[in-house]
Amino acid sequence: MGEDGALLRRIRVWLAVFIVCLVLSGLTAFPLVTEVRLLHEALTSWAAPVADAFPGLLEWMERVREGLEAADGMIACAGIIPLALICGPIRGIPFGWTVIDMSFGVYGVIPLLVVRRMIKRLEALTEGAPAARAVEPAAG
Repeated sequence: MGEDGALLRRIRVWLAVFIVCLVLSGLTAFPLVTEVRLLHEALTSWAAPVADAFPGLLEWMERVREGLEAADGMIACAGIIPLALICGPIRGIPFGWTVIDMSFGVYGVIPLLVVRRMIKRLEALTEGAPAARAVEPAAG
């Protein structure tokens, strides 16, 4: 297995760990990327009169959608802090547990930064190589 195969495997492990943490934290109940994508689609179809009334709205929504799609995981981590501070008291969660929830927002971005760095390194390794090689699963 080459360096790029080993790197791809490490990326997958880090992402799997992060996904498990997201499921455990319950954050997946707030699918922000999906919601923004649906809003963008609405503004380009049945809600087009709204986009026509506010000329910069559609362009702004496109920027927001692209940004969220590019940095979805890191934004979700930042969103945990206000979410925990708002929803914790509403749901009667003790402040100590709220602090634990918020810590995932702070520390959860670390594996995402590690994965981002590994992806950049993998892109550099596979630059100029056929695209199939970059996504080919490692044997064995």
